[in-house]
Amino acid sequence: MLDYTVMIVAGMLGMALLLNLWRLIIGPHIVDRIVALDTMYINSIALILLYGIYNQTPLYFEAALLIAMLGFVSSVAFGKYLLRGDIIE
Repeated sequence: MLDYTVMIVAGMLGMALLLNLWRLIIGPHIVDRIVALDTMYINSIALILLYGIYNQTPLYFEAALLIAMLGFVSSVAFGKYLLRGDIIE
């Protein structure tokens, strides 16, 4: 039963990733693109966690944590670039 649920949720997250990619490409403003990229990070983390649950191994949880940290740092860098126009002062 859990296998079917994981597959259904993975399909929904895949569809969400495609919609985020569409927003990333079509987004009229740079802020829309940054929010779409952040949401893609979150959806990819959820997919990796689901894959770890499906395979019953904790290795994928560490990979998801690394992607979460990289997503946070990139969000801060994009925000700083938008506010000041320079990342490193």
